[in-house]
Amino acid sequence: MLQADFSLISSAMPVCDICSEQLACDSELKTHLLLTHLEGEVKCPLCPLSSVSYDELNFHINTAHSETGSQHTPATGETGPECELETGACSSTVSQSSETHDEVKKPIRRPAGEPSGHDGKPENTQENKMMEPYASKQRRLTSPSKGRAFSCPLCNLVCTDCFVLQEHVELHLDCSLSGDFYGDLQFAQQLQEEDEHQRKDEEAKREAEEFRQLQRQFGLDNGGGYRKQMERSMERAVSQGRMTLAEFYMKRIEMTETLAAGLDDGQTRTTGLLSALYNFYQHEIQDGARVWLCSEADHFSSSDGDRGWGCGYRNFQMLLSSLQRLEQYTMLHTLPDSFPSIPRVQALIEAAWSEGIDPQGASQFNGRLKGTRAWIGATEIYAIFTSLQLRARIIDFHQPTGPGNTHPRLFQWAKNYFSHPSSTGARLPPRVVKTNLPPIYLQHQGHSRSIVGVEQRRNGSICILVFDPGCSPAEMRKFLDLNTSSSHFNRLRRFPTHLKHQQYQVVVVEGVLSEEEKQERLINSRTFHAEKIP
Repeated sequence: MLQADFSLISSAMPVCDICSEQLACDSELKTHLLLTHLEGEVKCPLCPLSSVSYDELNFHINTAHSETGSQHTPATGETGPECELETGACSSTVSQSSETHDEVKKPIRRPAGEPSGHDGKPENTQENKMMEPYASKQRRLTSPSKGRAFSCPLCNLVCTDCFVLQEHVELHLDCSLSGDFYGDLQFAQQLQEEDEHQRKDEEAKREAEEFRQLQRQFGLDNGGGYRKQMERSMERAVSQGRMTLAEFYMKRIEMTETLAAGLDDGQTRTTGLLSALYNFYQHEIQDGARVWLCSEADHFSSSDGDRGWGCGYRNFQMLLSSLQRLEQYTMLHTLPDSFPSIPRVQALIEAAWSEGIDPQGASQFNGRLKGTRAWIGATEIYAIFTSLQLRARIIDFHQPTGPGNTHPRLFQWAKNYFSHPSSTGARLPPRVVKTNLPPIYLQHQGHSRSIVGVEQRRNGSICILVFDPGCSPAEMRKFLDLNTSSSHFNRLRRFPTHLKHQQYQVVVVEGVLSEEEKQERLINSRTFHAEKIP
């Protein structure tokens, strides 16, 4: 704090201690100090030091220029607090005795060329008028504060200087803000780590749930196989009043006997359908249209024991029903004599895997199908036929070949398959041909069906005729009724606009294998590759 001690020297006019200028009275001296030295730049008259306060200048002269013999002390007689230079070079405590308080101050000569007003009075310029509010505020701040004490609001320190207290409190605030910053940073990092951990836990739970759903969808969740599902279905029928308790026990005994023998119960089987189709097209076919049908085959519908997952097994039964009627396949004596149940078909696939056929497919099911509700596809059908020493092929229509995600190449391939053996060179080939070829196994994502014929319209468009395991026995038996309307046969027709899945695979049986050919196919199945069209 800048203070000045004004003492009367006899009756002489007051003199400025800094520039030695004489003033008329004490009030003019104070104004001179404020405007000329407090707000102006205070310089040492003996060295280049500048831009310091009045007290700092007095302390500088008394310490750095003591050899000049001009003793100069601060203008206050109080014991002041620590005085810290703005340059940070030093700090000291200056104390005044009573003798020093009464000592006459030696004037400090004003450097040559120092401007001053007329008659020692400051000029009443526009700049001085503008600085008057600041000067008033500076006078309030620099006025002596004898006997006052300033307590720190954050600790027990008591200061006699408000500026020292301000610096002290700022140190408190700097430390507090620094601590809060690092504390907030650690808290933010902790929240981020917790959010990341929670996100990873939720992601792991979601993946586990999706995996369990896939297991349930594909029957790999240890939820039981055909027998357990059939029993649960019959229990629901009893609880809903659709079956009596006596019927429940009778059906369970029958199911146990057929499953033990490895036979299908035949309740979902419909026979004579290809003959009914042949007769229908003989009478209802339009002029110019042609139809090719497979050999006689039965239809197998899904039952309560395999509904939702047994379509692949039912299509295998359809193909087997056709192969058992063809002499070139029965002469090997490798086919089952009767229709195997679904658990028996699962055992046949496991036997094919145990021979080393399609080891990659076996690893996907851990080599086990019995007692599960696992879906099967084209590769499992191929494995069974190879194990039975039958020549099977898989053709993969891996991408659409027509507009609107259609597969016209698939329809043309099916027409070529059924029509090629009947190309006898006759001038007028029959419009309806029933071939000696087994059905085609057709697989796409989530479902499979059997292609039993092809119909080519007069305009050249082609549709395929399919047996769908999802169709109930009651619906299929309507085709055997002569009074059934022709529109009912549209249920079997599929045009290119009906097949819009990204990928389709077909399996066909084209003869028998020798032992050498079977071993060759067994080795080739270790790196299985299907024929791709296109």
